[in-house]
Amino acid sequence: MSDLVDNLAQRVRAAAEGSTSLPRQLQTLPRKKETLHLAAPLRVVIFLAINVATVTWALERASSPTMMWAVIASGFVVSVVLMRVVHVAAQWERGIVLRLGRFQSVRGPGVILIFPVIDHLKVVDTRIQTVAIPQQSVITRDNVPMSINGVLFFKVVDVMKAVVSIQDYEFSILQYAQVTLRDVMGRLALDEMLAELEQIQAQIAALVGEVARGWGLEVDGLRLQDIDMPADLKKMMSRQASAEREKRATITKAEGDKLAALNLAEAAATMLASPGAMQLRTLQTIDGLGPQPSNTVVLAVPSDLFTLTSHVTELLDKKVRAAGS
Repeated sequence: MSDLVDNLAQRVRAAAEGSTSLPRQLQTLPRKKETLHLAAPLRVVIFLAINVATVTWALERASSPTMMWAVIASGFVVSVVLMRVVHVAAQWERGIVLRLGRFQSVRGPGVILIFPVIDHLKVVDTRIQTVAIPQQSVITRDNVPMSINGVLFFKVVDVMKAVVSIQDYEFSILQYAQVTLRDVMGRLALDEMLAELEQIQAQIAALVGEVARGWGLEVDGLRLQDIDMPADLKKMMSRQASAEREKRATITKAEGDKLAALNLAEAAATMLASPGAMQLRTLQTIDGLGPQPSNTVVLAVPSDLFTLTSHVTELLDKKVRAAGS
């Protein structure tokens, strides 16, 4: 009952915090260890074969009941011992043999034979393993609090070092990755962190891999999944981005107006130098309006009329000035 209450309380807190997204729920789920009993069928065959042969020999050749039961018991003990001798490692597994506590050899894949009682076999998975880095609270160089999680990919390349030189290599590399993540992120400002995310991931993976090589491990990669910042900081960043986009739009519009004015000035100078250019432009404009359905009435007035009007106006102004003087 208490477990059910605790589970409901955790769900309520997660819903209140707004962190019930599927990726975070999957990160909290325990990973299932893959267990293959490859040696079980072979051990069963050995057990049945030895016991059937022993019972058959005892029933046919035993001279007394005591001898018969002794042979059957001996066959049973031998079959159990041989079952402990035979082990099978998968293609991606390697077995390290410790004889009386001392390192003996690395064996596998396939059938592995050891001596019971004096030998101990530990099987190690050499495939790429995925370890989730939980949420890490980080304060950046410019005093911005945030939470970051990620995923670490690594594999065992030296089975002897991974077993002999460190107690629990998976737990150790996870802890070292968390510490390295906090150290690297704490030396960066927020803008650097957001702009150079790929370089930061490569830097953290390189630092973790340098230490992991001494443990017989090889880091295949590290990826940062979620960077969670305070809500007010997200709003300020959104306003800053909006203001930056508005600034670029205003600058672009001003540059366009400037280029348009320059082009218009050049066009006016060209038309002023060539009196027929204005007439051609007028005719082109009228021709462009023709195919379009419109109720607009276009009156074509010769441009010479405007030139004549301007000359007449200038002459009248000169006469008025002369009369006044």
